[in-house]
Amino acid sequence: MLPDFQTDLSGLNHDEALALLVAGSGRGEQVFGLGSALASAMRKVVDALPEGHRAAASDAAQRLLIDPETDLLSHRLVTEELPDTTMIEVRRAVLAGHKLRIHYAATDQTPQWRTVDPIGLVTVRDRGYLLATRSGADRTYRLSRVLAAEELPEPAQRPNRVDLDRIWRERCAQFLSDGDQVTVQVRVNPARREDLVSTAQTVRAEEPDADGWLRLEVTFQDARHAEWALWQLTTDVEALSPQWLRTSLRNRAAAIVSRYGASS
Repeated sequence: MLPDFQTDLSGLNHDEALALLVAGSGRGEQVFGLGSALASAMRKVVDALPEGHRAAASDAAQRLLIDPETDLLSHRLVTEELPDTTMIEVRRAVLAGHKLRIHYAATDQTPQWRTVDPIGLVTVRDRGYLLATRSGADRTYRLSRVLAAEELPEPAQRPNRVDLDRIWRERCAQFLSDGDQVTVQVRVNPARREDLVSTAQTVRAEEPDADGWLRLEVTFQDARHAEWALWQLTTDVEALSPQWLRTSLRNRAAAIVSRYGASS
């Protein structure tokens, strides 16, 4: 410990202490609505440093930039953030062990209110998820699709102790085994590899290709997901198989050429 360093952090409020605990997990403080609390907590920690070390820490902070918004080589993933009022209700219900009422917009469905028993919050690739149960059945909700939330006074029906990492792995495995998952062989420009991987469900294999590109075997949720993901990368990716995907992308490209190739 540094000489004269004060370890009394009783001045931290609940949200500030929580923000410090999640700060080590990437950008979780932003996804979970704790960004301002983290900034406030860090100021209090710096204020507790001895004067000489405080100046050194401040100077060092100005000379280190971690995980900036702009990436020179690829498009940065956009962090999904909820309105503070919504995220506060979700977070309070999770931590207090209370039932939670959410107005949720599932894919291709009209938003509906539903009451759930929250288990925990997970952030993956700057995307936040609420793990919960509903009428005893496992449910995973994307936080960006929660339009409104209300913490209820009733206690949630959930175990006293939880292993979020295990639960997340189990739900991921279940998700990957359901539906019409497709496996795709692709060639991709290395500069766009992260863009491809960020949209795929899994990467099963990867090896260098002869011309400096990369050859990957990736999975997508379904055919529509695969076509959409590869179309976003334009000529920086080539679908090698399955043949139906190559045909679909070729037909889409031909339709664009036809649209813009004709004289007006």
